[in-house]
Amino acid sequence: MQAQGISDVLQILDGIIADCKAKSDPLGYFAALYRQVTLKVKQGIAEGFFADGPRMDRFDALFANPYFTAYEAFRSGGQLTKSWQVAFDSTESGKLIILQDLLVGINAHINLDLGVVTGETFQGKALQDFKGDFDKINAILAGLLPAVEATVGEFSPLLDILEKIGGKDAVEVLDFSIVAARDDAWMHAQIISLQPPSSWPLTVQTIDDKVKFLGRLIAQPGGIVAAAVAIVRDTESKDVPAVIDALNSIVPAA
Repeated sequence: MQAQGISDVLQILDGIIADCKAKSDPLGYFAALYRQVTLKVKQGIAEGFFADGPRMDRFDALFANPYFTAYEAFRSGGQLTKSWQVAFDSTESGKLIILQDLLVGINAHINLDLGVVTGETFQGKALQDFKGDFDKINAILAGLLPAVEATVGEFSPLLDILEKIGGKDAVEVLDFSIVAARDDAWMHAQIISLQPPSSWPLTVQTIDDKVKFLGRLIAQPGGIVAAAVAIVRDTESKDVPAVIDALNSIVPAA
């Protein structure tokens, strides 16, 4: 499952979503959200939102491929990065709430994959030239977050318990996680781009260790937050295909 362009990304995501729906597997939550972001990026390319549309089309595929590789390896029992192993194992444990299922995937794909792919693809002036389009993805994500919050809330009626305990509502938690993750990803990209390719594997391993740790923090919060998550989980909808369909319907069809 390797994409060459953004249309391939959407086609492969459709296959993953269908697979997860058939299995009532919550791994489909992240795939559905990812598809919505990809649809918005594709629309942005068509509308001239990005400075270099063809470059973004190619990059979207390069960025998606580590996720596809990880998903395929997980399904077949193969080896994958520590960050994705934690994300997939945590989601399959049945102990996470919908928001956590989304965040562990976001953590692995943005904190690890995005920085690595960006740094290995662009160096020097090419990396700086890409920064504007890289940042424009933040605007796309910000525009989706209210709809994501509303969709998750339909199936997770007591999600506001986390607001009472943590002082932030679901969309703020999601927004902070995505923006902070993309900031980290850019830092990782700069570090990798300044190194010779022979040094990349060790650097990626170091980043992977850090992102794995963050994934565990998302999946296994402590203290009173853990108790609140348990209450939210017990009252959430167990209709996995319906949640997948809802998350996969946020962006209206063109």
